[in-house]
Amino acid sequence: MQSLVSIQEIRAAAAALAGVAVRTPLMPFPGADPALLIKPESLQPTGAFKLRGAYAAMNTLPAAARERGVITHSSGNHGLAVSYAARLLGMPAIVVVPEDAAPVKVAAIRALGAEIVISAPTLAARLAATRDLAAQRGAVSIPPFDDRRVIAGQGTVGLEIAADSPGVDLVVIPVGGGGLISGVAAAVRALRPEAAIIGVEPALAADARDSLHEGHPVAWPSSATHRTIADALRVDQVGALPMRHMLELVDDIITVTEDEIRAAIGRLALEARLIAEPGGAVAVAACLFHRAELPAADTTVAVLSGGNIDPAMLLSILGAATVTVPG
Repeated sequence: MQSLVSIQEIRAAAAALAGVAVRTPLMPFPGADPALLIKPESLQPTGAFKLRGAYAAMNTLPAAARERGVITHSSGNHGLAVSYAARLLGMPAIVVVPEDAAPVKVAAIRALGAEIVISAPTLAARLAATRDLAAQRGAVSIPPFDDRRVIAGQGTVGLEIAADSPGVDLVVIPVGGGGLISGVAAAVRALRPEAAIIGVEPALAADARDSLHEGHPVAWPSSATHRTIADALRVDQVGALPMRHMLELVDDIITVTEDEIRAAIGRLALEARLIAEPGGAVAVAACLFHRAELPAADTTVAVLSGGNIDPAMLLSILGAATVTVPG
């Protein structure tokens, strides 16, 4: 059984990421009571935190593996990160995307020069297509979340949170496959062990919540998870290594509604001047609309995990949004 990712692994990933990933700031959400700090990973070159894990994993590959190239499966953001990292590192990339992936993300992956392969939307179909192509092409697989190198890279988000807010006592994190919350929890627990770690999912795709509460991975059918607008969080089941991190390091996982996700996107844009995609906004939605379900805290950090939103969706949300004026 694999051990949990260590703070030493996360620090090594941080060194590799220097000059590649943006060291995103902690930005106050205007007028929030209690105070709320936002970690805007939407400011990464690829628009989401996924660059950290993808590059950290790919940077470790030897020359022979780089020549064969890499392959991954992704609903969008991880594939975009792998494509971007592949261009930086000079290697070919193949990205398996579900047929219902967000067009804005697929277009961005293609623009970076990766080969795109379309699969059925289920996680099982994506995994099968990735395995088959890896065997045919000799490409190295870069998993989106169930990989300790990837988790270590995502953990650099937590490393930065602990450094920039040493008194943080609550960190709220979106959950899809579990790589981000695993890495952040590993870093924060090592550096600020008294802080609470809370994950957030859409209520329409709450497999990680069920998994944590039942103590083992619980799968949701893709027909259920695909009801949410949060395409980045439509994962059928958390990974095995993330599950171990969640059981040992995460205090709870709560859910938010589709209307709350939309409202959080609107308020982030109009009040905090930050663009969030639906999956990226769920932690902020929890802090804005479910404060009573969260542990009491003087210093709360919410991770805004990505900003690759379809422009038409953003326009629709902003057209219906209202501004809350700080009192």
